[in-house]
Amino acid sequence: MAEATMTDTAESTDPGEPGSAANVFAAELERWRDVGGYSRAALAKAMDYDRSYVSKVLSGAERPSEAFAIQAETALRAGGALRAAFREYDAQHPGRVRSAPIPLADTPTGSGGLVVDHDTATLRYDDGVYRLTQRRHLVNHGTQPITRYLIRISVDRFPGDPERSNQLYSEDPLTWDEIDLHAWHGRSRSIPMTWTAHHDRDAFKEVWLLFEGEHGHFPLYPGESCWIEYEYTVTETHWGNWYQRSIRLPTRTLSVCLDFPADLSPAVWGLHTSMTAQAMPFATAIGRDDTSDRNVFSWSCEDPPLHARYRLEWDFRGRTSRTDGPSSRPSEVMTSLGIVQDTDPALRHTARRFDLPAEADDARRVVTALNAARERVAQAHTFGKGMGIAAPQIGIDRAAAIIRTPDGENITLFNPTIIETSGETDEQYEGCLSFFDVRGQVPRPHTIHVEHTTIDGTTKITVFERGIARLVAHEVDHLHGTLYTDHMRTGVDPIPVEQYRGTGTTWKY
Repeated sequence: MAEATMTDTAESTDPGEPGSAANVFAAELERWRDVGGYSRAALAKAMDYDRSYVSKVLSGAERPSEAFAIQAETALRAGGALRAAFREYDAQHPGRVRSAPIPLADTPTGSGGLVVDHDTATLRYDDGVYRLTQRRHLVNHGTQPITRYLIRISVDRFPGDPERSNQLYSEDPLTWDEIDLHAWHGRSRSIPMTWTAHHDRDAFKEVWLLFEGEHGHFPLYPGESCWIEYEYTVTETHWGNWYQRSIRLPTRTLSVCLDFPADLSPAVWGLHTSMTAQAMPFATAIGRDDTSDRNVFSWSCEDPPLHARYRLEWDFRGRTSRTDGPSSRPSEVMTSLGIVQDTDPALRHTARRFDLPAEADDARRVVTALNAARERVAQAHTFGKGMGIAAPQIGIDRAAAIIRTPDGENITLFNPTIIETSGETDEQYEGCLSFFDVRGQVPRPHTIHVEHTTIDGTTKITVFERGIARLVAHEVDHLHGTLYTDHMRTGVDPIPVEQYRGTGTTWKY
């Protein structure tokens, strides 16, 4: 069922004077507690404070300390809002933190009187995957019940290079399986929401979140409010280093949190644009909270204007230093990018085959992970001869590999086996991401016949020739526990990469 009462945080008062300064901080703290979905006990635990003290501050019966305000800001990731409220409270300036309610006259035509009381997003990055959690507190100021809510998922890996982005998404489109969208209604994910696709494009999805689910319908009636929440994932193959919020409905509070691994040394900045103005830096600073293994950036603003766009961008400077630093060995770079090294016994096992099409979803997930790894590696090194990655090289024991040819063609193989070779045999240098400090001369046949399985379970035989045959054979070897050094002639050893002179050049025939 829909929540029938509007949130009481905006109008929260203490037993004393209703508009007193003591309520400024308490009201803001209560609002952010509600945004975060914390009970009072859970908030006290997150702040490492006594529960009764937190309750007294929330009710206005206890004066908060500055240390308390800082701890609350950190726990709730309020982007500076709680510290600002404490300063106002501490200076004894009476008045409410929240602005006056948005009048219905400000509601755009066609929105049905819907107002977003609070829009909060958390974007977390781990191991090549971004996970976005979006929560919104909606208020229906209209005259008709609201039965669905439109959301948009739009990605752009290379925003400054549209041709490159278009090529990426035409060859490797964003899929529903990768997104893995889930949605809920209620303050604490209490009721799952169903959804239906509105637009499905290679780099763009629009979805109707329906106010209905397994247990019936729960429309948002006039005068009512509710929380909705949705979550989806996108690999960094498809997601660029930026996140943008566009204001399409009257919104009272907008907040964003970016949660990154500390070892990437992330740097974050923000730009604000509108339909009539050039991009400008955010008017307020982005907050930062560092722990031993995470860097969390938070920012918020009140009453953002309609059609404004707030864009956060970042750079993983730790990754740059690892991949470009003079002291980093190529093998260290590949390790930092998630590539399993040759000392791992997993590279000597035969990978587990897929049962297709029964395991098609698993196969797609593995390919998504491989593409994410390929993108990471391609940013660290130039591959003039093309490149490939097999699933065991990223720690996945499945028989899947991807190859990108020097011409940019993408080849995906499931359960491949070389069943026949023909033509001449030649010897050329190869490199392997799993021991990238050396290059070795490897004899390979000019032509190979590979039996493999398609995603729909069909068995095929594909013939590859020359340089492409060498690339494919290298990855098929990985799936059968073989490394290129196993093929080298007796008495011939790999050479240090410093002595190799073929980087960036294509195969020679």
